[in-house]
Amino acid sequence: MVSTRSGKQPAPYAAVKQALKDGLAAGRWAAGALMPSEAELVAQHGVSRMTVNRALRELQAEGLVERVQGVGTFAARLHRVASTLTLHDLHEEIESRGHVHEARVLVQRSEKAPPKLAEQLNLPASSTVFHTLIVHLENGVPLQLEDRYVNPACSPAYLQADFSRTTPTQVLFDTTALWRAQFSIEAEPATADEARLLAIAPGSACLVVTRRTFTTDATITLARLVHPGQHYSLHGEFQP
Repeated sequence: MVSTRSGKQPAPYAAVKQALKDGLAAGRWAAGALMPSEAELVAQHGVSRMTVNRALRELQAEGLVERVQGVGTFAARLHRVASTLTLHDLHEEIESRGHVHEARVLVQRSEKAPPKLAEQLNLPASSTVFHTLIVHLENGVPLQLEDRYVNPACSPAYLQADFSRTTPTQVLFDTTALWRAQFSIEAEPATADEARLLAIAPGSACLVVTRRTFTTDATITLARLVHPGQHYSLHGEFQP
């Protein structure tokens, strides 16, 4: 059991929670796998059921586990990254609005990674990577330009997918052990090529999301997602 800097032992629920987090980080339970029951954890750690329940509640709040009443606790599905970030599949988002999603696949091939890209994917220079370039449309209107590179070691069958029927996000949800993600959001003018593919004027304001995802020991993908600014707005509310 770990100790705090003050020399005091952590609260029992915190020790159980940390032990489960360490197991998840080490890949002891695959995404979606059934984890030990509350009774098993009580016996293993010598604590009360209430203590175990609190540890599991906090892990669930952080998006690391999923709990099903009467069934058990499962390692979080691949799209659950943390309490502050959930990765969504664009196809599902569009269909949830009752609209039609269409994907125009422009590039789907293997390429040699230039040095900067190889570095971003933590691969040796000139490594082979998978590249897809896809325009996603909602009811016939271009909504997103997805320029994505994938580490072949993480998803060897990636290029075999029919991206007119599924999405890169869904394929990676299903085939990789996603553990964490990094992303940035910037406002940028559309390049000439981006404007042409998104059917907007060159230089139009775009919302650009750059995202990398990782397993516990490798970089899975680097994606640049360009969205026409005219179709997006950010809203918030604050109440003291």
